[in-house]
Amino acid sequence: MSRVLVVEDDVDAARMMAALVAEAGFTVATAQSLREARRHIALDPPELVLLDLQLPDGSGLSLFDDPQSIANTQVVLITGHASLETSIEALRLGAADYLIKPVTARQLEGILSRIIQPKALEAELQGLTDEWKRSGRFGHLWGRSTPMQRIYEQIARVSGTAVTVLITGESGTGKELVARTLHDLSRRRNAPFLAVNCGAISPQLIESEIFGHEKGSFTGAERQHQGFFERANGGTLFLDEVTEMPLALQVKLLRVLETGTFMRVGSTVVQETDVRLVAATNRDPMEAVKAGKLREDLFYRLNVFPIALPTLRERGGDVELLAEHFVAEVSSREGAVKTFSPGARAKLLRYRWPGNVRELRNVVQRNYVMTEGSVIGEEWLPVNGPEREAMSVALSGDELRIRIGTSMAEAERQLILATMRYYNHHKEQAAAVLGISLKTLYNRLKEYSAEEAAAALRQAEASSSAPD
Repeated sequence: MSRVLVVEDDVDAARMMAALVAEAGFTVATAQSLREARRHIALDPPELVLLDLQLPDGSGLSLFDDPQSIANTQVVLITGHASLETSIEALRLGAADYLIKPVTARQLEGILSRIIQPKALEAELQGLTDEWKRSGRFGHLWGRSTPMQRIYEQIARVSGTAVTVLITGESGTGKELVARTLHDLSRRRNAPFLAVNCGAISPQLIESEIFGHEKGSFTGAERQHQGFFERANGGTLFLDEVTEMPLALQVKLLRVLETGTFMRVGSTVVQETDVRLVAATNRDPMEAVKAGKLREDLFYRLNVFPIALPTLRERGGDVELLAEHFVAEVSSREGAVKTFSPGARAKLLRYRWPGNVRELRNVVQRNYVMTEGSVIGEEWLPVNGPEREAMSVALSGDELRIRIGTSMAEAERQLILATMRYYNHHKEQAAAVLGISLKTLYNRLKEYSAEEAAAALRQAEASSSAPD
């Protein structure tokens, strides 16, 4: 049976926490000072220490002065208020989490459900490191380059804690994969991981989606709805493109980070949540603050542990490793093994990849579809700007020639519509050949349809107003 030590000088608070811990099936002891806590740890090391930050004989953080004594003990700080400084210091010293007074039964249940000995986490991270050295894979990520090694080190350092992480990087660099790897290596791995793109939800609906709503709280609210914070309870909530969140909602998000509480839309009942928050943006966060897109106080709350992802252009030989990984995935799914020719590998390395890893994955899938044999050549691989000017766009023998001076928007329109015609309006195949997602293709076709309808309406109006 796991043993828990409650270090708290408030006798009533210590007794309450000890009762809740015992009710959950753990053996429990209490201490009212650092001296007494050290004696308990020396005599019978616990798996978990619930440690008050302010004690009669000093700061609770002093317990970390002898790291060997708590080498296989998970430490959770108890503080009267959650400050940024406390979070950073706790992370630096090795605390796994912190609780804000008054501690509730639900908070304690969450902590107790996530007890994993530090040595077990260390062994798991060592296994991931061995796998990375062998195959180039670290969790959901792939790469052997120096910039990616730094990312792996950061993930390994922060994954075992509960601090908030802010991931930055260009679109397509793998921000959600970093968040998923953080979750899978954390003590919350058995609870939900939920991802929400703040830029993909209507501003009128995003509050309801994140915090939930009560039945009848607005037109169309026919039943109670649980938001992401409720559904992710105990786990990890990934807020992608957080700078796209409306400013009014950012205030409410800040409150959740500070108090661990929120209210559903249309409710006056305060809800508790036990969620580890990971946020991401493809903007420069400080520029977003200056532009009024991100509240400065929220930025500092999110930026407790920043992770800046490198572009694919900065990752050198990872291009070849990733291309091999993606083509192996497609080969396994489709049942026919295909590989890249030496010339194709060289061309992949020369390209600058403005769309990063996402673009590379789409390119690999498109070339797999377009290659009839088992060896993928150079024909359908992308080229950099100067090489592109003299090219026409070939489609399996047919050509679409675009005049110099055509706008990028019009050139894209012509290429998409011509590709659709060539493949008999088969959207999945056209999207694969074009190297775009099916959603993007649908959006473009919808835009073109609306433009054609508007043009037809203008022409009809002009004809009706023309003199007889």
